[in-house]
Amino acid sequence: MKSLAFSILRLLGDGSFRSGEEMAHHLGISRASIWQALKSLDEAGVEIFRVPGRGYRLRDPIEWLDQQAIATALREKAGKFDLEILDQADSSNRILLNKAALGAPHRACVAVELQSAGRGRRGRQWVSRLGGGLAFSLLWRFDQGAGFLSGLSLAVGVALLRAFNEAKIEGGALKWPNDVQHQYRKLAGILIEMQGDVSGPCAVVIGVGLNLQLGDALLAQIDQPATDVYSMTGQNPSRNTLFAALLRHLDDVLEQFDQSGFPSLRDEWQAHHAYQDQPVFLLMPDGSRRDGIVRGVADDGALLLESSSGITRYISGEVSLRGLA
Repeated sequence: MKSLAFSILRLLGDGSFRSGEEMAHHLGISRASIWQALKSLDEAGVEIFRVPGRGYRLRDPIEWLDQQAIATALREKAGKFDLEILDQADSSNRILLNKAALGAPHRACVAVELQSAGRGRRGRQWVSRLGGGLAFSLLWRFDQGAGFLSGLSLAVGVALLRAFNEAKIEGGALKWPNDVQHQYRKLAGILIEMQGDVSGPCAVVIGVGLNLQLGDALLAQIDQPATDVYSMTGQNPSRNTLFAALLRHLDDVLEQFDQSGFPSLRDEWQAHHAYQDQPVFLLMPDGSRRDGIVRGVADDGALLLESSSGITRYISGEVSLRGLA
């Protein structure tokens, strides 16, 4: 999507009607350019109402991410984060990994309004719509090596749930190893990527995607059960306030993880595990299946699955956990 399209979207972002002539005058361009840009928005799936005599209006107002609003909501942590907000990009994780390799600072963060190739675990694409979610990546530099980071994705899940609870988004649960669910439908996902080696130090990019309001059409495109905050609560929280809450709680949890590892967060994670003590099956990389009952997670974040042969540990890798109906 071209920059002109985003300029028009920002004019329409409050949900009010604006005429083509008004927008052309405001942006200093021709009405034909406005028309072409609006056509590109249609092609991108942005829903715009057109009413003769009144002009154009977005179906749903957009609360754009705003540096100052986020800084205010970060409170005492406002000075900790080096935040960059992009209108569009293929993947916030990819951008931040490149920045990390070039020396980006600890707690650098990239948030993207519209991702064209957001990534999830196991090669899945993260599907979102403009203004209908949050997609960001946070860089955390650890003095320890990659071997210390077992359980990190689970720790991040704890931080997300703390932020949701603060925002009165209740009913969230954690799915091993890196999802937040509501009633067994995916609400948020976590993607951890790192640079470094076993002995350390290492740089970790933590990608988070959160569904706020996807709409029926987009939900139908997702290849797994999914939900959003609007479906849970009937309303949308402020994107800026919620984003700041996520960063604050991530900062707290990652500091704790940095000092004490996952064992200090294990009980909290387990208390919110959607499949705790429930029958499940695991799909293995070779296509085989393992059935059993979840008995929690170990101190290193490994899943503990009880079967007739005893309790077996599984690390995340390419293992996929499913509940039994």
